[in-house]
Amino acid sequence: MGGQPKPTKLKILEGNPGRRKLHQEPDMSSDMPDPPETVKDDAYALQEWNRLAPGLHVLGLLNNADAATFGAYCTSYSRWRNAEEQLQKTAREEGALAALVQITKHGNCIQNTLVGVANKAMRDMMKYAGEFGLTPVARAKLAVDPAKKNKFEGLIGRQRTS
Repeated sequence: MGGQPKPTKLKILEGNPGRRKLHQEPDMSSDMPDPPETVKDDAYALQEWNRLAPGLHVLGLLNNADAATFGAYCTSYSRWRNAEEQLQKTAREEGALAALVQITKHGNCIQNTLVGVANKAMRDMMKYAGEFGLTPVARAKLAVDPAKKNKFEGLIGRQRTS
């Protein structure tokens, strides 16, 4: 049993390694989708949307049907960033150990709840990122010769310079 099916646009960018016939996906919209309200109300989520959405849209990987899913990625990014910033603040003020653990009222040592929040948000963020080709593994699968200049250069991630 294989993995989840990939969007046709992503298969094309990967060079269609299976050489199977590609089905036509309905064109949802040629307009750049607006971020969901939950993203608009969150500064970090909106910042991430504005950073990545235009490039994904140009590549055909983001349309109105994908806005909620990409919004979930942006929200996960925001939760991860907020939790990590709070943990760093605690580490500066109270020490590294205090950022990682909490002492219960009974004197037991437990993991700081923010560590769990950060880890869960990071896992969610990485899952969504893979769906949009935003991880190193996903980008490595794209049929792009790094030595060759192309019209998509610089839209997602940064090109390596030797």
